[in-house]
Amino acid sequence: MKNTVISIMGPTAVGKTSLSIEVAKRFNGEIISGDSMQVYKEMNIGTAKIKKTEMENIPHHMIDIREPDEEFSVADFKQHVQYYIEEISNRNKLPILVGGSGLYIQAALYNYHFSNQKRDEVLTRKLEKRIEEEGPIPLYNYLKEIDPVQAEKIHPNNFRRVIRALEIYETTGKTMTEYQKEQTLESPYHLIPIGLEMDRTELYERINHRVDKMLEEGLIREVKLLIDKGYENCQSMNAIGYKELVPYVRGEISLNEAVETLKRNSRRYAKRQYTWFKNKMNINWYDMSDLNNKEKFHIILDDIAGILHKR
Repeated sequence: MKNTVISIMGPTAVGKTSLSIEVAKRFNGEIISGDSMQVYKEMNIGTAKIKKTEMENIPHHMIDIREPDEEFSVADFKQHVQYYIEEISNRNKLPILVGGSGLYIQAALYNYHFSNQKRDEVLTRKLEKRIEEEGPIPLYNYLKEIDPVQAEKIHPNNFRRVIRALEIYETTGKTMTEYQKEQTLESPYHLIPIGLEMDRTELYERINHRVDKMLEEGLIREVKLLIDKGYENCQSMNAIGYKELVPYVRGEISLNEAVETLKRNSRRYAKRQYTWFKNKMNINWYDMSDLNNKEKFHIILDDIAGILHKR
């Protein structure tokens, strides 16, 4: 028998966290973070991590399980989420996956299979040597030539993912994008996929406000602390909210420049999130514009209750 999983998805700042608490309270649920960056300790403000005082005694999983200098791949994420779904379900609780990391969520919910192509150590060392000698941009540009879709998903400085994508191409003749297209979207779960959307102008205003609030709460101090601890060049620091402020902390750009870049990148990320969820997954969408959250949440909760009653 398939386990039931509620998944609450949508762009940043749309209201997923607040809804997840209400869903968990009503349906005896526990929350699994579907944000690929909230796994990292000490990265709290920039990842909009839920505060203990906001959890309302609802158990939360997949938060603060890695140090900032540790890698955490999509495959790792999938393995952890599927473990928690099983574990929560076995305790007769309802697992609720909440977040906006599209590929990660899709991988976990649809049993996405990753390439089992073994690492070619000789090729890996060769590509790493090129990065040491030439920097990451030439290899990233090569990836853009052979697989522009995959390159769009990877930051140029995330050289490990760039190398992995090139390894798969060089050893199989197949791009990562081609491999991903071969995946069949059949879930091992009874899914209740909830998507939250909002008028773009209203959402972008909320994103800008959220960035201002993060700065008030000490985001710059958080970034400085991470740099002081030696995490500046780690994969985790490529996250939006951190990479934009590093140049400011190093005295290379003004605070105004850094903040405007952060707001712009956050808005662009929200747009990419919309595109991913709309194109890749079959989701029940709810427009959060023009209604207060309590009214909309009431509608969503009743819809979920109706679906659960039929099962």
